[in-house]
Amino acid sequence: MKIKAVTVEIPEDCNIIIGQSHFIKTVEDLHEVMMANSQQVKFGLAFCEASGHCFVRLSGNDKSLQAFAQKNALAIGSGHCFIILLKNAYPMNFLNHLKQVPEVCTIYCATANPVEVIVAETEQGRGIIGIIDGFSPKGVESSEDMIERKDFLRQIGYKL
Repeated sequence: MKIKAVTVEIPEDCNIIIGQSHFIKTVEDLHEVMMANSQQVKFGLAFCEASGHCFVRLSGNDKSLQAFAQKNALAIGSGHCFIILLKNAYPMNFLNHLKQVPEVCTIYCATANPVEVIVAETEQGRGIIGIIDGFSPKGVESSEDMIERKDFLRQIGYKL
């Protein structure tokens, strides 16, 4: 078995959601979730089929983000994984809805940080072992940092 880190490409001003599913129906269901929960979201979606044709299946409403999702899906190459790149919206607006899709098994990450996907490869294929999301801690927040965090959440409308 080989283990490697695959660096994911995230375009500027975008977030990414990476997850695991179990059925080709995922492509249409995830597309519907994205469209139903935001009128302004731009997104590209790629799904790695794990049997039959073993295609990377694509959807979305932004061709550029679809191309990035496709490129990342091919680089990761893990059966039944999906990648959603989104712009003009935050992942937290979609996560609960995505988790409710019956064929979604796992959400590995939802972030705008740099991401590495840790992949195991055998003779059969590839699987995601885990995710490196962002960077290691550099310290502990001070009281001033805490005030800044709380102010920021209220400024962007996530807390009252």
